[in-house]
Amino acid sequence: MKWYEEDVDTAVKIRERCPYKPETVFYGSSSFTLWANLYQEFEEFKPVNLAFGGSTLAACVQFFDRIIAPLPKPQRLILYAGDNDLGDGADPHDVFKNYLLFKSKLRHHFDDVPFYYVSIKPSLTRLEIIDKIIKTNFLIKENIKKQEGNDYYINIFNKMVDHKGLPQKKFFEGDGLHLNHLGYDVWKEAIMNELMLTEQLL
Repeated sequence: MKWYEEDVDTAVKIRERCPYKPETVFYGSSSFTLWANLYQEFEEFKPVNLAFGGSTLAACVQFFDRIIAPLPKPQRLILYAGDNDLGDGADPHDVFKNYLLFKSKLRHHFDDVPFYYVSIKPSLTRLEIIDKIIKTNFLIKENIKKQEGNDYYINIFNKMVDHKGLPQKKFFEGDGLHLNHLGYDVWKEAIMNELMLTEQLL
């Protein structure tokens, strides 16, 4: 995973230079990295964006100790990963295994921190693997439903498809993979609603 080194080093520097003690950690792939207004939109939650471009869920596990573990205990962690694993040809069950590995790492370091998993998005460029995306989301969602701890599933998939279950072009940049401002508006609303709901329950 040497090709991640530059982006991982950047994430480490962002963590080290954060001007405040972060309360909300965003971690995962480029869907978070490219979120230009993330800090402004989640300002009240004191965010730090430690995602790194192109990352897989496997890479998020691999680099957890370097990027996330040194943090002072946050109040919540939000993860978006798994998209690139499937895009690289991984099987849903392999992605699910890496999800469990990630959660094990998280709980080892931050045992009771609320953990939010953002579902894998549908995208135009990965339409041929949409069944694998649905399967992976199902496996993770069912696992979270069985947990008694602070694990939460944020379903953005259903908000981005049309009545036929296909991804809506209006949410994407020209590459058909990355989100435009309309796509991020959907994500912001879904994440914010879940945070507001669960914060009331904690």
